[in-house]
Amino acid sequence: MLMHMSKMTTIVLGSGTSQGVPMIGCRCAVCQSTDPRDKRTRSSLYVATPHVRLLVDTTPDLRQQSLREGLDHIDAVLFTHAHADHIMGFDDLRRFCEMKGGPLPIYGSEPTLAQIERVFFYAFNPGKKVPGYVHALPHRVTSPFQLGELEIAPLPVPHGSVFTLGFLFSHGGRKLLAYLNDCAAVPDPIRDTVAGVETLIIDGLRDMPHPTHLTVTGAVEAARAIGARQTFITHLTHEKNHADRERDLPSGVRAAYDGMKLDFELG
Repeated sequence: MLMHMSKMTTIVLGSGTSQGVPMIGCRCAVCQSTDPRDKRTRSSLYVATPHVRLLVDTTPDLRQQSLREGLDHIDAVLFTHAHADHIMGFDDLRRFCEMKGGPLPIYGSEPTLAQIERVFFYAFNPGKKVPGYVHALPHRVTSPFQLGELEIAPLPVPHGSVFTLGFLFSHGGRKLLAYLNDCAAVPDPIRDTVAGVETLIIDGLRDMPHPTHLTVTGAVEAARAIGARQTFITHLTHEKNHADRERDLPSGVRAAYDGMKLDFELG
């Protein structure tokens, strides 16, 4: 007798760097490519199970990403950090609040939430709830927490002068997915926390060194140390097209692309 298997579905909403690909005013081969995998919106993620639907970051491309993937419900938003390419689509949450019929919980570090509340102050004043506008309920993340059937562990990693939060999504103690976006390194304690994860999505900006991001080589090295079963490089620039990037990656490592879907059986 076959048992029904529930699943967690992850969609890479955006796989590009802060300026996106194609870049404004650029005429390089990648920016003019007709391969849809070379159209890279700003980096974000969608994670859905039978009981909870989560968004990681609200990029300036959130509206287009949501329309492209047919998103019509979000239960909560997780924020990695408060740089513009990760929060400036925040006001597009107003439609999700309207469809949900109430406020949206948002999760992030104390500094991240403080900056979001400063920029989008109107969403955090319970005395002025305007119908049809975004309203958020902040939750400061300092330790692992649970949403639906998912156990979520914050993963603080360095990103220049700030720390961003990656996230480890587990179910029943099984490490399904680690998302380490915008990081210049993966410290040993974080490597230990996510060791043996089934899927790793990790920042690999480009081949040339950068002060606040991992290179592709650095991302591959981190993936090997972590022992991920499969790894996807994200936050990519226009340095290489998708086909060439994939060709140059070692076995078990691939390039993420906008709209890429991954399914995890939950049992």
